[in-house]
Amino acid sequence: MKANMRFKIMSRIFKTNMKIAGKYIVMFAVIFAIAITVSIFAITLYTVDGYSMGPTLNAGDVMVCNKLAYKFSEPKRNDIITFKFLYLKDTTYIKRVIGLPGETIQIIDGNVYINGEMYYDEKLDLEYIWEPGLASEPITLGEDEYFVLGDNRNNSDDSRNPKVAKVKKSQIIGKAFLRISPIKDFTIY
Repeated sequence: MKANMRFKIMSRIFKTNMKIAGKYIVMFAVIFAIAITVSIFAITLYTVDGYSMGPTLNAGDVMVCNKLAYKFSEPKRNDIITFKFLYLKDTTYIKRVIGLPGETIQIIDGNVYINGEMYYDEKLDLEYIWEPGLASEPITLGEDEYFVLGDNRNNSDDSRNPKVAKVKKSQIIGKAFLRISPIKDFTIY
């Protein structure tokens, strides 16, 4: 009789533990599904390759990119974006938006001009542009086109280069808004 009683108690304990374990397994599965969904549809991580965005971003910095940012709004001047490079499969660039749809961009005497007015951003102390590339002549952007530059103006393949040129909205992957690594340089943009 005592053995039968022990078996019933052990059976109840086992069933209780299995219910608890089942709840944790379901909770873990839901969290995992949410994480996968968010990473596929909402955010992505991008590791900066090279120094074209220096001094703002450096090689090896890890950025969080919001892939939904431009589904409901348009890129703004100075946004840092990631976009698909058209001539190499699986190649992503990261640059700063300078020119917006409908604007005319030109680089004259090392300075960027937007619609004939010199562009200057007091937050960014950027160097003289030695090579204007395509922007030595006026570039007028279409309704879904953007002109992008790297912050390291003299060491960047950007809209001045014919391989990059005007970036179409359909090429844009997302807005880089958070640097998470290295942790000492954690920054929200």
